[in-house]
Amino acid sequence: MARTRNPARPTAPVPPPLDVRLMHAGAALLLGVALLAIAVGALRWATRSPQFTLGGVRIEGDVGRNSVATIRANAMPRLAGNFFSLDLAAAKQAFESVPWVRRAVVQRVWPNRLAVRLEEHRVAAWWHVDERDDLLVNVQGEVFEANPGDVEDEHLPVLAGPDGSSAALLAMLRRLQPVFDTLDARIERLALSARGSWQAALDNGAEVELGRGSDDEVVERTRVFAGTVTQLVSRYQRPLEYADLRHAGGYALKLRGIGTVAPVAPTTRN
Repeated sequence: MARTRNPARPTAPVPPPLDVRLMHAGAALLLGVALLAIAVGALRWATRSPQFTLGGVRIEGDVGRNSVATIRANAMPRLAGNFFSLDLAAAKQAFESVPWVRRAVVQRVWPNRLAVRLEEHRVAAWWHVDERDDLLVNVQGEVFEANPGDVEDEHLPVLAGPDGSSAALLAMLRRLQPVFDTLDARIERLALSARGSWQAALDNGAEVELGRGSDDEVVERTRVFAGTVTQLVSRYQRPLEYADLRHAGGYALKLRGIGTVAPVAPTTRN
């Protein structure tokens, strides 16, 4: 009976000698050092080459409050470096430091230019704090500085409240103004005290104490007042001077030329 032969087992590859391996490692190291040196040299050349000196800035977006020349004159002196070495975060801050600029997006444009897209503040109201007269509130409810002369003809309302409350005040103004529109009155000043009490001054000279509570409660209280006060004003034929809505179930009035009227329980309209 014939015997079958076992197939030959493959032999493991013989590793190269140690000196060969060391030679290969040294060559790889030298190649890495050479490439690094080339990269460093290229970077140094790029940062010093006049070819990559910033040659211009393209400004896009909102430029209604500032001219392009004004924006460049304010921001460009604060830019340091060339196309490669310029710090984009620092450049962003430089453009956002320009008056009326809310946000800037800065991008490199090959080989030596910048593209800047701007978003300007859109003003909604004055912000009153201490004796400063250069603070405004934008439509996002953020406080920012500006030249008062830029908006002196815009008849903006004044908001006043604790630090960090500008957004809440603007939101309440937007809810209350349509209510006072039914009285043909515009809110000139809306204030929030440190204890959370609201007060409105109207363009007809009247002041209204709106009281405390949630936003919904204050708005509903004001809506009830606006729906009934015209009947009382018509009865006495005197303009409203002061109203206090902080009374439970009613409000107190002071009409011009007449003393304080006792708290009145408003009637509900059908």
